[in-house]
Amino acid sequence: MAKYKKTSPWNTTDKLPNGYLGYFNIRTIPAEDDDVLYEVEAAYNHRPDLLAYDTYGTTKLWWVFAQRNMDTIKDPIYDLVPGIKIYLPKGPSLGILVGI
Repeated sequence: MAKYKKTSPWNTTDKLPNGYLGYFNIRTIPAEDDDVLYEVEAAYNHRPDLLAYDTYGTTKLWWVFAQRNMDTIKDPIYDLVPGIKIYLPKGPSLGILVGI
């Protein structure tokens, strides 16, 4: 049975006995006082992996932006466009969720 790291968006998704993943469990990231309202720059157009690397030091947390900004981002890649304003979580809740 597969095991996913804490940085994976599938970490909390149930693994079925046949080796397949169950229904995707969304990992909610609650709002914190130290979240930063950020206007996406052209360099990050459709590139949440680059924004994650520059923000958290790893490309593996690309999914965090969609989970924290579910009212703004429906598609984690194509909705990340220059000028859109999103919250970048930096608080303790993110550290607990993904082990950073």
